Amino acid sequence: MKKTIFIFGFILFALMGLRVSASGYPSVAVSELPEPLRAVWKEQKPEMTPMSHCAAAFDSHSDGEKMIFRCSIHIKMSAEGERRAMKYCEEKRAEKGIKAPCRLVRE
Repeated sequence: MKKTIFIFGFILFALMGLRVSASGYPSVAVSELPEPLRAVWKEQKPEMTPMSHCAAAFDSHSDGEKMIFRCSIHIKMSAEGERRAMKYCEEKRAEKGIKAPCRLVRE
């Protein structure tokens, strides 16, 4: 019994440290975004539902040409919102030549 509780506790502790969404996409906290992207997040937030998701990629914290922020707002399924936000972000990231990967934005 003690071993089972220990294993359960260890798994729970390990899961708390993950920075990957349930779908497996990497994520980034709003507080870690460059200020211009945080401003866009605050602007989009009132329109978002629990199913909405945004993704961001940035090579610079000051050069607007090296930042991307894309959202999927009016969506009915959370997983589809994640996929679309990542797809929109990856398309624009490739177009702009940004090296950093797209990551889902989490609060």
